[in-house]
Amino acid sequence: MLNRSWNLDSIECCCLDIGIFLSGNRLLVFSSKNCRCTEDIPMISQLIRSNERAFWGVFFILFGSVFFGGFLYTAVISKLLPSSDNAIISAIQNDRYYCFLVPLTLPVIVVAVYFYWLSMKMFKHA
Repeated sequence: MLNRSWNLDSIECCCLDIGIFLSGNRLLVFSSKNCRCTEDIPMISQLIRSNERAFWGVFFILFGSVFFGGFLYTAVISKLLPSSDNAIISAIQNDRYYCFLVPLTLPVIVVAVYFYWLSMKMFKHA
């Protein structure tokens, strides 16, 4: 039940019986006894901004791990499992393209990195 609202330091503050109210970048928790903000909890966006490098590091590690696990299942593990009746899993098990794609891509990446390094050396000394 909403019974009062007022402006407290440019943050709109609504008095609820018991509950929470989202205002801008703050989550305000209210008490029904005195209708004052009892706790100010930082939002997820503030936590991301304060620890941005750590957040993105963990995000990319998890993202890469999920894709590595998916590739490992597709290329290796699915070939070792018995045949499945599921059409998608059966197609993954019978595939002969992706199990060779990444291992054969690694030498191409090494050559590309070498040519990149060589071109940067020539550009710097030209």
